[in-house]
Amino acid sequence: MEAIFATDHTRELVPRIREFIHTHLVPLETGEYLTGNFSKVAAILDQKRELVRQAGLWGLQHSIDEGGLGLTLCEFGQVSEVLATSPFGHYTFNCQAPDIGNMELMHKYASDDIKRQYLEPLKEGHIRSCFSMTEPEFAGSNPTQMGTLAIRDGDEWVINGHKWFTSSADGAAFAVVMAVTNPDAAPHKRASMIVVPTDNPGFELVRNISIMGDPSDHWGSHAEVRYTNCRVPYNNLIGGEGMGFMLAQERLGPGRIHHCMRWIGIAERSFDLMCHRAATREIEPGMMLGEKQFIQGFIAESRAEIDASRLMVLRTAHNIDEQGAAAVRNEISAIKFFVANMVLRVVDRAIQTFGAMGITDGVLLAWYYRHERGARIYDGADEVHKTALARSILKNYGLDTRKNKAAELASRT
Repeated sequence: MEAIFATDHTRELVPRIREFIHTHLVPLETGEYLTGNFSKVAAILDQKRELVRQAGLWGLQHSIDEGGLGLTLCEFGQVSEVLATSPFGHYTFNCQAPDIGNMELMHKYASDDIKRQYLEPLKEGHIRSCFSMTEPEFAGSNPTQMGTLAIRDGDEWVINGHKWFTSSADGAAFAVVMAVTNPDAAPHKRASMIVVPTDNPGFELVRNISIMGDPSDHWGSHAEVRYTNCRVPYNNLIGGEGMGFMLAQERLGPGRIHHCMRWIGIAERSFDLMCHRAATREIEPGMMLGEKQFIQGFIAESRAEIDASRLMVLRTAHNIDEQGAAAVRNEISAIKFFVANMVLRVVDRAIQTFGAMGITDGVLLAWYYRHERGARIYDGADEVHKTALARSILKNYGLDTRKNKAAELASRT
């Protein structure tokens, strides 16, 4: 961990979390549990969650008034990297997406009734949630286009719409749904966020979407969902009407720090596997794989890219803590596409170092490759972030390229 960003909190927490993961979670990383069928390992991880509570490590992401440790975003980013060194880390510590983002929003903007009914059991790990925004009929790179409607009918919302890539819907107790509530308003003030319990008769989980051949279930799923005359109380609104895009911005600023630090943790684990393979695999009598210059290049490039990524992300997290996400929008865009590409390069090099074994489910790398290819797509495609960053930079040189406002808006939500 970079000493410049270390604090008393991280110096105490990081070694304890690393030891917990090595002792309790790494032994579970077998092919049986890494083929997307997370429900097979859920009961075991629930037992591990109890150990997390007993160790006083539960609720790392929460503020002090929520019963947490009050970590800054920069501090939690360092913790998140360590959690990511196992595919089970974030879930075991109840810091997994989309729950962590939903908890942050509900704590700040939900009513006391919503907090009591949904947030408190979510914080305790008794239930899970999902986030329902993307729609198959509209380009995800422009979230101002949305077909899901929530129409007020007395004291209720009536929701109709079609979503997909609703993260973690399988087994979730409720969804945070992005729906158009003010169709005649300005594009970025049309939508709102509404809590919908998944046992509502109008909520239908159509299917779990198979990702690159991986039939994910449970908390690792991405689902297609339909809302058909789905009635919920008006007070299930998070924040106010028309605040959906503002809430999405607030959710995804810190969320991109979480993602990027998770990718760095994955890259570190992949790097460790690659180096161990290079140092122990004999390719001919008396010669190890790591003596080959190509493999040395993989190792050197990976080390430099991981370290550079960490410094970029922790600097951005620190600046968000100091100035707020809006003030560092360019940095947030930069780390998103930079780190997403870095993790894929490092995982790919590690697979290449393992040879044919690297693409089997007997090695963690194959699971990483399937699961993380989406890094360059979700939370704003790389191309959208690059466009927004370049436009912002060019504006300082007197070139206003406002022809493509959608790209800039998409990168901010």
